[in-house]
Amino acid sequence: MAPSGPRMLAWDIPSLCRNTIGGGRALGRLRPSTCYAASGGSISNRMRIFIYECVSAGGLGPIVPPSLLREGRAMLDAVVADFRRLPGIEVVTIPDETLCDAFSTAAARCDWTLVIAPEVDGLLRSRCQAVLDAGGRLLGSQPGAIGLTADKLATAEFWQERGVPHPRTQALDATHIASFPPPWVMKPRCGAGSQATFLIRHQDDAMRVWAPAFQECPDEEFIVQQYVRGQAASVSLLIGAKQTLALMPTRQHLSHDSRFRYLGGSLPLPESLANRAARLVLQAVAGIDGLHGYVGVDLILGDDGLDFAIEINPRLTTSYIGLRQLCRENIAEVMLKIVQGETVQTLTWAAKEVRFGIPAFEPIP
Repeated sequence: MAPSGPRMLAWDIPSLCRNTIGGGRALGRLRPSTCYAASGGSISNRMRIFIYECVSAGGLGPIVPPSLLREGRAMLDAVVADFRRLPGIEVVTIPDETLCDAFSTAAARCDWTLVIAPEVDGLLRSRCQAVLDAGGRLLGSQPGAIGLTADKLATAEFWQERGVPHPRTQALDATHIASFPPPWVMKPRCGAGSQATFLIRHQDDAMRVWAPAFQECPDEEFIVQQYVRGQAASVSLLIGAKQTLALMPTRQHLSHDSRFRYLGGSLPLPESLANRAARLVLQAVAGIDGLHGYVGVDLILGDDGLDFAIEINPRLTTSYIGLRQLCRENIAEVMLKIVQGETVQTLTWAAKEVRFGIPAFEPIP
């Protein structure tokens, strides 16, 4: 007996694409078949969404830090689960990075493609460009916006021109480290997360971090930023042609070993901090053409009341895992509506506290 639920057409590339996390039967060579989605949501038109998560698909090669793999898989499981709750939505994924033809075919055949990938080595930008080259549509930012925001030095210069508060930032000076006094934060110019990121408290401290930083990212250029004391936070936005909707600001939990390793997050922030974060994040993304879909902005809410934008992540971020637990609406559905040009009213949130991290490897229901 067929399961109950709204019917929809399923297109699958045999042995290459799958329509559920954890596998799925091959449905023939791009022949329509019948599959089912869970009830819920309000998207009524039948639609196929290709969701590609680079790390779990092997895009970083065979040796991947376990934390990155867990983070990528957690985001993938969460957003796939949310889209599958919408009637008329088919979710397509591919299990293997080596299947280049499958990626292009899925991007071309599906109505939208959501790319989840780190910015390192141009991965996010190149995958998004590949979607466009295949004739697909991005449920996310355009390559030009990704190129700007993935480059932390270029982003800092962009903000400097527009008066957005941010820490002093410059390319690493091999002799003097920086032209402004320490403490400094040294990080890759185009890195992601806390990759090769170190706190340098004084000039002599630089020699201690130099070797491990370049060992971790041997081919990267590095930048130096002024270290700012305060609460690390992030704000996620859903951006479309007609609306930019800020979601609930989130506290970031970072390691205290001078490496700023991401340990998860919690929400909500105290109201005073949340209001400061919401004001700054809209300044940070203003004027960047091509930012679309889900975008995350990292901030420091200063102990002295001065707040700073740190970087922009033009993609789905780990905060999604926590936000979906508090939001009474389906964030994936809202993202789709905003990207399609609809206007969405303010979201509603459950009155509770949530702390989230990266699971050992358990899918999110």
